[in-house]
Amino acid sequence: MNSTIRIATISLLAISPALHAETASAGVACSAKIITFDAPNAGKNPAQANCYNSCPGTEPYAINVRGDVTGYLVGDDGSYRGFVRSASGNITDFSVPGAAEGTVALSINAEGVVAGQYQDESGIYHGFLRLPGGALQTFDAPGAGTGANQGTVPFNIGDDGQVVGFLIDANSVAHAFVRDTRNRFAVFQVDGDATYTAGPAGSVINLFGVLNGYSVDANGVQHGYERAYDGQITTFDAPGAGTSAYQGTYGGGINDLGVLAGVSVDANYVFHGYLRFPDGAFTMFDAPGTGTQAFCGTAPVANNDFDVVTGYSTDDNNVGHGFVRSPSGQITVFDVSSAGQGGGQGTTPWSINAAGAIAGVYTDSNNVNHGFIREAGCD
Repeated sequence: MNSTIRIATISLLAISPALHAETASAGVACSAKIITFDAPNAGKNPAQANCYNSCPGTEPYAINVRGDVTGYLVGDDGSYRGFVRSASGNITDFSVPGAAEGTVALSINAEGVVAGQYQDESGIYHGFLRLPGGALQTFDAPGAGTGANQGTVPFNIGDDGQVVGFLIDANSVAHAFVRDTRNRFAVFQVDGDATYTAGPAGSVINLFGVLNGYSVDANGVQHGYERAYDGQITTFDAPGAGTSAYQGTYGGGINDLGVLAGVSVDANYVFHGYLRFPDGAFTMFDAPGTGTQAFCGTAPVANNDFDVVTGYSTDDNNVGHGFVRSPSGQITVFDVSSAGQGGGQGTTPWSINAAGAIAGVYTDSNNVNHGFIREAGCD
């Protein structure tokens, strides 16, 4: 599958979760534990460094309010399959019929409906929903291209059933979309630029239909946007955001209070976290120990309705570390004890639920991915 879009993607069996204590920052007392797990059929063979989300193993992307987790696994043969892990630890993996190049599950809502994407034998992307009973529905956004690496790429499903993502048209240009439960689409662009929803982390559309994303202008600079339920779009740039290609303001999560969390990339290509509030005010922050070299820094990925933020920081050795930011601004850094400490390895949270439980992936010293859930309890 095409890694530029994948990003950063059996029968029920009971898993006996292993518990690992986490490392907290700055001496903060923390009772939260981390449960690690591997999906059946996930790859186990060592891989080359910096394989990221194409590494063999298990890659969780989202956790819902009940504690159900979804994501995808990569087999040792390079195949991709979606999976759902129930709050009780049962894991089911699945593949969409016609998914010649793999199935990538990316989001799960409170009802247990999973959204994701797959590529067919021609390399075209299509969207899918997996219902709680296992039934699969597929869909394509209007205007989606029909060439290789074009098509429909859903990233998130809200608790009201709305699906958001982007399509790649016949000219390989991105347009964002919102799909309602009756398969009706709103397709849009920001200022005519390539337009994306924020990505497969947390919620990018809230219960009021407010959507968070980013656009890429003709110079390759990213700009954040917020789209209201009525379609009105507000664009913004975070303080300190760079103005060269691959710099700027990236979207992230949004909660039901309308608070946005995302990443600002400065003129030196260093990442910084931001919160943007409904009145347009920003709070910028960096996790302790974060790197200061290019492509290192702090990357928030999701925030819940209690203003708890999670994400990852990358140090100057290119090792990832998870973090949690409390509503008061206190940041706790954590690592799964089995995570590798080499370049491209470490701990990467992807989602947080209302209770504060976090789901993500850690990469071990053999460059194999594994899932984790950090239980709520100390933030």
